[in-house]
Order: sequence, then structure tokens, then C-alpha cells
Amino acid sequence: MPLQDTTARYGSLTKTFHWLTALLILSAIGLGLLAENAAYATGDELARKATLFSIHKTVGIAAFLTALLRILWAVSQTRPGLLHPERRLEAFAAHLAHWLLYGAMVIVPLSGWVHHAATTGFAPILWPLGQSLPFVPKSETVSELASTVHYLGFLILAGTILAHVAGALKHALIDRDDTLRRMLPQRADFPATAPRRHILPPLAAAAVWAGIIAFGAMSTSFAPEAPQQAAAPAPATSDSAANWQVESGTLALTVSQFGSEVSGRFETWDAQITFHETATNGSHGRVETRVSIPSLTLGSVTDQALGPDFLAAEAHPTALFTADILPAETGYIARGTLALRGAEQPLDLPFTLEIDGDTATMQGELTLDRRDFSIGDNIAEESSLGFGVRLDISLTATRTAPDANS
Repeated sequence: MPLQDTTARYGSLTKTFHWLTALLILSAIGLGLLAENAAYATGDELARKATLFSIHKTVGIAAFLTALLRILWAVSQTRPGLLHPERRLEAFAAHLAHWLLYGAMVIVPLSGWVHHAATTGFAPILWPLGQSLPFVPKSETVSELASTVHYLGFLILAGTILAHVAGALKHALIDRDDTLRRMLPQRADFPATAPRRHILPPLAAAAVWAGIIAFGAMSTSFAPEAPQQAAAPAPATSDSAANWQVESGTLALTVSQFGSEVSGRFETWDAQITFHETATNGSHGRVETRVSIPSLTLGSVTDQALGPDFLAAEAHPTALFTADILPAETGYIARGTLALRGAEQPLDLPFTLEIDGDTATMQGELTLDRRDFSIGDNIAEESSLGFGVRLDISLTATRTAPDANS
């Protein structure tokens, strides 16, 4: 069978691209739907869900690369014309579906890839080329835009595939012509009229895709992402002697899921800090920190992390850390108690502190064991979800009252 297309037949390479692309797209759709609806109540179920998503993403990228090659090949060929060009409405619908499919074969997997690269979460792509994309930042805005385009594009893709299949069946069963047979692996020629280039169908398809991308953009805020700042301190708590005001800071966390690090942060928290540069009775002061658990963002697994099997944000919306600030060999240590998810555990937070006049900069890091707070008890395997959760804390505070102990 000739490799190239002619006005009477599709070549062997075009047919191979057609059926290979169809196989990959249908496989990716099936895997995506299966993964989306898979349970994750246990470690085994979560591992299965992650595996399904990983295969879905990998097959999707294979479909994207195959589609690109198919399109590049198609535009270099003289394709056969329609068997019934006199049916103008049918011809327009066929050309429109053709261009919508070309767009969907590129935009749907590409938007899924961008979403994967812009966020953090489980289910890596199963290849050795990394999980990021050039020029795609880790950004919730980019992730939300790509997710919206991916979903809407999927609807267009699914609808166009159904229309394409219905049209092929109509030609085979009702018209009884050679439209479908031209794409089957056989050598016969199927004479047709010379193909015509129609500008309206590709323009209409381009308008549809432009509308989808524009809708995704309008539904996503493009304002610059806010700096990672602590919430304004709450009204004075029991520690009315607080003499430092938090101006900005971050409360970030990192956990290992299926061997990949997933990072996020709490957007809303406040700290009441009493600190004296000169220690009294071995203590430099006291800190009380409240964290809004529902303010957590953790990439693509945010909803899962806030659910009842993990942080249980609805039942336990606040974490509280109260501690004395003590001197350490290097820097300081906040030694106290963390109340989280209905449990209390002793906690030591080592940190460094630099004071320049009335401005203080603090950096600290510690690792919690999620099992101490019954987080993810249904996932007992550390290979599925790491036991250790690393917290990285930094803040800048200003002095609000003179230090009477200095």
C-alpha cells in the first residue's frame, strides 16, 4: 500500500496515524473516567487511583505527540475529496468536525499536561523526562485555567468523536458508500471529486477553541498571586503582653506521596508573640499560633488532605501551638504543645532569629509524624504516604512595645 495520500485513497501512514490516535484518545478517556471515580479510602485504593491517573497522563501525552505528528503529516498531503460534495450542509459538518477533532487532539492533552506541571500532587507521568514543562510555573492560576480548558475541551472532544462515529456509521449503513472503507487497510482506490479548500470550517473551529480558552481565562482570576503572608493577628488572646506584631510570613508543608514530594501552605494563620532579648528565668518569652486548617492549599490533593480521613478540616478547623521561647545551642527553641485534629502532642520548634532594630526575621523547620495526630490512619504504608510531614516557617515581625527586660 502506498505511503502517501492521493485524491483517490488515504496512504498507509495516514491510516496508521488515524487508528493509533483513536486508540490512544479512547484509552486516555476511559482511564481518566475510571481514575476520577476510583475510591481512595485505603492505602491500596489510593495506590490504584494514583496508578490509573499516572497511566491516564502518560497515555494522554502519547496521544498528544501522535496527534502532532498526524497533523504535520496531514497538512503535507493531498487528501481525498468528499464522495458527496453536493451535500453542502453535510460537507460543512464533516469539515467542521475534522477541524474540531484536530484542535481537541492537541488542546485537551496539552491542557492536562500544563495542569500537571503547574500544580503539585500525586500520580506522576510514567517517563524519565521530568514532571515540569518549560515556561509553566507552579501556579494555582495557571493550574485552574488549564483544568477548565481541559474539562471543556474534553466535552468538545467527546461530542465530536460521537458525531464522527455517527457520520461514519451513516455512510456505511444508510448511504452505503465508501467513506468508511477508505480508512480501512485495503489497497482499492475510491474515486472522488477533487478536494476543495474551505476556509469557513477551520475558522469556525478556531472560534470554538478561542471561546473555550477565553471562558477559562475569564473564570480564572489573573490578578498577581498574593504574597505568602500571615493573616492579620487576631485580637489579643490570653497573652496580653505580646510585644511583636507579625507583618508577613509563610507556613509551608511538604509530604511524600508515592515517592514524590507534594508541597503546599496554609494561607491564614496568626501569632501572638512575647519576646525579650534578655532571658528571665531561662525564658525569652512565649508564642501562641493559631492556624486555619481549611486555608491549606496542597496542589491537586487539597480536597483529599482536608477530608475526614486526613486533616478533617470541617470537624477540626483550627490548630493551636503554644510554647515557651527558650535559648538553644544555636538560636532558639519554641517548646510547647501542638493541638491538631483533636489530639495534643509535645512539640519543639528550633529556629533562628535576627533582630535589626525593631524588626525581627525568624526561620524554623521541623518534621511531624502524621500518625501522632491520626492523620491518614487508613494508609499504613509509608511508600504510599510518608509518615513525616515537614513544616517550614518564616516570618517578619515588628516590635510594638519597648522591651522592659533589655
